[in-house]
Amino acid sequence: MLHASKDVNNIYQLNGRVPVAKAIPFGLQHILAMFVANIAPIFIVAGACGLDDGQTAGLIQSAMIIAGIGSMIQLYPLWKIGSGLPIVMGISFTFVSVFCYIGPKFGYGAILGAVLIGGLIEGILGLLAKYWMKLIAPIVAATVVTSIGFSLLSVGAASFGGGSGSEDFGSAQNLILGTITLVSCLGFNIVAKSYWKQLSVLFGLVVGYIVAVFMGVVDFSSLASAKIIAFPELMPFQLEFHAGAIISVVVIFMVSATETIGDTSALASAGLDREVTTEEISGSVACDGFISALSSLFGCLPITSFSQNVGLVSMTKVVNRFVIFTGAVIMVLAGLFPVFGALLATLPDAVLGGCTIMMFGTIVLSGMQMITKCGFTQRNMTIAALSLSIGLGFTQVSEIFAIFPQMFQNVFAQNCVAVVFVIAIILNLVLPKDIESKEEKGQIQ
Repeated sequence: MLHASKDVNNIYQLNGRVPVAKAIPFGLQHILAMFVANIAPIFIVAGACGLDDGQTAGLIQSAMIIAGIGSMIQLYPLWKIGSGLPIVMGISFTFVSVFCYIGPKFGYGAILGAVLIGGLIEGILGLLAKYWMKLIAPIVAATVVTSIGFSLLSVGAASFGGGSGSEDFGSAQNLILGTITLVSCLGFNIVAKSYWKQLSVLFGLVVGYIVAVFMGVVDFSSLASAKIIAFPELMPFQLEFHAGAIISVVVIFMVSATETIGDTSALASAGLDREVTTEEISGSVACDGFISALSSLFGCLPITSFSQNVGLVSMTKVVNRFVIFTGAVIMVLAGLFPVFGALLATLPDAVLGGCTIMMFGTIVLSGMQMITKCGFTQRNMTIAALSLSIGLGFTQVSEIFAIFPQMFQNVFAQNCVAVVFVIAIILNLVLPKDIESKEEKGQIQ
């Protein structure tokens, strides 16, 4: 009994054996936390490109399998590809706006061609990270992590209200569901003992889901048409290559890489209580790029690290790679058995929002902790304060970008992480390294 308990406590260690039966609930918790967000970009882009229901279903299937494989590689690297950290991969929201511009103009095949090129470029840059990582000073990474947390707060709130664009957004029904889920999470965390506390999100999701079923909110109609088993199709669309589309997507890949750097830094800081290494950043970014290139060959959108799961790790401190690996296996099974994926997809947005709203706040606090570790020198405070105020402020008033070209707006107008990253990098390059010592000299004189 003592040995089994010791094994279970390995959930707080990056490596170590955890009984499969104990690992699965924690892995499932990670998948439920990101499942809806993983497939949502596909619905948006497929709708903008005029894809039919059958094509969209195939993309969702591929997304689950590729995301699962990508997560496995992040957990257990292949050569230099992968970080070795508990990173969960999924379809990136970062690309949605630019894809909704490219798709109707050039076609869905142009999106896939651009993803293939952009993914390969990001992957190569990841392998060469040791040559450019000096640009990403600790205060830059800390500020980006903080901005990621702030950018997700509206996502959590939107889910709590029933999902952006839903007809009953903000209804009493959705608010009640979100509140019941949130209270269940908090209550379980208070009452549960030992490692069981870390399953508070899963408990809240289950309680919220059951309540939603009794309230008649859960729609099971998609299960009737879902296949029991199916395999993804290679090259379901003809890849096309357009210079304008490729340039736009490559720029967004650079933005996505900055988010991955932030996610990886946050995981090392909040989950492992240490700074991230260059090798981990390199492997993480390389995995993002090369897996995204592979995703395009199966007709799917780019894959990237999911900040939702960073928040979950920050909150629970569950970092064991095998535990997260069981979640990656569940994702692959959800792709191979579409009926299983269709069942997971019935999770109401309001229930998900009840769990994620606190997780996203945890990312903000993790970023603040990282800023604290960097030290509150005038230089660091200037970089963090100015980049956050411009990044968060300007993107909340996106009309301020109206005079810029459409491509520039697609990249920056609604992406505070991209703006924060660019401003932080510029300030880190131009501000004097010895600004404090210069001030002290001036005061003495």
